[in-house]
Amino acid sequence: MSFPTGHPQQYEPQQPAPQQYGRSSRMSDSSLRLVWVYPDLLSTYGDRGNALVVERRARQRGLGVQRIDVRSDQAVPTSGDIYLIGGGEDRPQRLAAERLRNDSGLVRAAENGAIILAVCAGYQILGHEFVNDLGEREPGLGLLDVWTTRGEGARCVGDVLAEVDPRLGLPQLTGFENHQGVTHLGQGVSPFANVQVGRGNGTGDGTEGAWRDTVFGTYLHGPVMARNPAVADMLIKLALDVNALPPADTTWYDALRAERIAATRQPA
Repeated sequence: MSFPTGHPQQYEPQQPAPQQYGRSSRMSDSSLRLVWVYPDLLSTYGDRGNALVVERRARQRGLGVQRIDVRSDQAVPTSGDIYLIGGGEDRPQRLAAERLRNDSGLVRAAENGAIILAVCAGYQILGHEFVNDLGEREPGLGLLDVWTTRGEGARCVGDVLAEVDPRLGLPQLTGFENHQGVTHLGQGVSPFANVQVGRGNGTGDGTEGAWRDTVFGTYLHGPVMARNPAVADMLIKLALDVNALPPADTTWYDALRAERIAATRQPA
């Protein structure tokens, strides 16, 4: 893999592929292979909860789940169905990016059609580059056509409400952001959502996160899937290559969503 070497704004625009999601199922024996990438480096603000929610939502549908927690000194397997990456501080983010580039397992998994969702620092790593803890431009994995610069103003901190790209068929998104990065979207991706409350990508254009095909990035913690179980269900549907799942109880999630959405809508 090669990385852009020019200034981020000079990247050659990529032609967007048709925005579609779905792939041939790689499921075997109704078992979902769920990979939690580098929990020792990237798991701030309870992002491990995303793995717990996906596992729980799958088991509620009678699916077996093989969950693999891959530490940063271990190789990333290429045969997973769903890969989750959390957020992290600046130095752990740099270390994670270096090891993921050297390992190449996640890139090969993406090339195989795996489902990937990354949060905050993990989201930045999926792009072309970000600014590391040394103030240097750090190459990412190039799995999303985005690049991240360091914001000059106040950090993006607080609760977020956003409307998800309607093509994904998801309800209103709720989460918590805390980042200094400003993530710019190229032509090869679409915004994951557009913010109603909050800063999102920090560019001032109202966008939050990015997605293309089966790769998704967002700044939202919470963890985002505890607040938005429909996101977990979407990943499971993609892994199964189905359009719908059997219903599952959402009582706990609904209560959390209602409480956080109401609190976020209250005037400061």
